[in-house]
Amino acid sequence: QVHLVESGGGLVQAGGSLRLSCATSGRTFGTYAMGWFRQAPGKEREFVTAISRSGRITGYADSVKGRFTISRDNAKNTVYLQMNSLKPEDTAVYYCAASSIGTAAPTTSAAYNYWGQGTQVTVSS
Repeated sequence: QVHLVESGGGLVQAGGSLRLSCATSGRTFGTYAMGWFRQAPGKEREFVTAISRSGRITGYADSVKGRFTISRDNAKNTVYLQMNSLKPEDTAVYYCAASSIGTAAPTTSAAYNYWGQGTQVTVSS
């Protein structure tokens, strides 16, 4: 069992930055690919970004490429999401997820075994 806890969400003006963190329990963090998803009000959950177990492979949704960066620190059992040049359309609840069954950097929610509780990100215009 993996327990995921997100932090770092909040309210920011358009053009600003936020850094989300996802801390995990256990000593097997390095065996999981990690991903970030988001869900805006009235919309389905969507893929944002993912990173492989080693951190060498990453993937991004087109909507965040060049603005968001995923990284991980396997020594600290933590994955990060640096979000720059935020837009109002980035407003959503952001979820961290762990995958032991997917490909290197899975982009589909079905590939993830464990999910955090989510953290709210609100971008004002």
